Amino acid sequence: MKGKIIAVDFDGTLCKDCYPKIGDANERLIDQLKEWRRSGDRLILWTCRQGERLEEALHFCLSKGLSFDAVNENLPEIIERYGSDSRKIFADVYLDDRCERIGWMS
Repeated sequence: MKGKIIAVDFDGTLCKDCYPKIGDANERLIDQLKEWRRSGDRLILWTCRQGERLEEALHFCLSKGLSFDAVNENLPEIIERYGSDSRKIFADVYLDDRCERIGWMS
């Protein structure tokens, strides 16, 4: 069986939030994501960026050696399983600067 599916946000998570510019890289997280990917986990870039801004984000990630299995969409096997590409990204782990830890989720 394949590893976990990890959905990761861009602005404020993979880099400092200074949209529409790209802030300083979160090198620690980028290194961790690359390690997880090497160990079999799959990565989805899950961002509000689109068009040229999304292309800039993807170029930034590739320049750091970070690539993704999907961008703002579900993995092919999830689309097949549920019969569509829902707006809700299916993942085991969501990494986002807007997330707040809630006691029962810790």
